[in-house]
Amino acid sequence: MRNFIKKDVIERTAQICGIEPKEAAAAVNAVFRSLRDMMTEKVEECRVEIRSFGVFEVKNTAARSHGRNPKKPQETIFIPARRKTHFRPGRLLKNELKKPIK
Repeated sequence: MRNFIKKDVIERTAQICGIEPKEAAAAVNAVFRSLRDMMTEKVEECRVEIRSFGVFEVKNTAARSHGRNPKKPQETIFIPARRKTHFRPGRLLKNELKKPIK
C-alpha cells in the first residue's frame, strides 16, 4: 500500500501549478486549515462539498446508555454523544477509481 503524506501533496501541487514548494505549502496548509475550521465550528452538523471531488460531512452520534469495557467485559460504561466525520467521493472521483489499474 502506498502511503501519501502532506509533503507529497505539497510537492504535487507545486509541480502542477509551476510554483515553488514553499508557496505551495502555504496554499495547501491554508486549504487544510480552512476545511478543519469549517468542520469543527460549533454547529450541530455540517457538510463541505467540493464539486468533482467529494463531500465531507460531520454528523452527530447518539449517546449510548451502555457499552462494554474491553478490559473488563462485565463492566458497563456510558458512551457519550460525539461528532464523527464521513467522506463521500464525488462522481468524477468515483469514475476515476472504477478504471482498471494500468
